[in-house]
Amino acid sequence: MGTDLFDLEPEEGFEVRRVQPYQALKPYVCPGCNRDLPPGLGHMVAVPLDAPELRRHWHYGCWSARHRRRPRG
Repeated sequence: MGTDLFDLEPEEGFEVRRVQPYQALKPYVCPGCNRDLPPGLGHMVAVPLDAPELRRHWHYGCWSARHRRRPRG
């Protein structure tokens, strides 16, 4: 994937990585806001330590604000 570890304290249960704009080659949908992360946009990847296949790509701001969000549904 070509990402570097994000230089913040590790999140419990996750490995958090920063994807630089030149590394963002595919589109994703941010689970925090349900909006697109287009190719070429720097963002975060959160990889659950016990289920790496469930990694998710987040906007920087959405990842930072994830604990303040109300549950959906």
